[in-house]
Amino acid sequence: MDACDAARRWGRTWQDAWPRKDVEAIASLYRDDCLYRALVHREPERGVRGVRAYLTREFAVEEKITCSFGEPVCGDGRAAVQWWASWTEGGRDLTMAGVTVLRFDNNGLVVDHRDYWNEVDGRSEAFPDW
Repeated sequence: MDACDAARRWGRTWQDAWPRKDVEAIASLYRDDCLYRALVHREPERGVRGVRAYLTREFAVEEKITCSFGEPVCGDGRAAVQWWASWTEGGRDLTMAGVTVLRFDNNGLVVDHRDYWNEVDGRSEAFPDW
């Protein structure tokens, strides 16, 4: 599968599944031996089991989730996808804007996931040409 097609599928799935906290829909995008780095200075979550564990932990504290994902930038089996998300966590509203860098196998499954993001207090909308 082409990296851009895989990245578009990844973004559509996350955009639909994150607000519903659908761990399995998201986990289905990842290869069994993938590396998942939500925070680049920590050890990665390993494999689909690690992806499920991470999502389960995070989804347990997130409420009222809204998110959107941009058009990927692709090349050589990799893609970068920007995203914008807001939610309530522990009674606090927050917004994150970030980019996920993905590497895919030939079947379009993620083998490497790396997040880079910024966080602010409150809910904010994406800027106009985002």
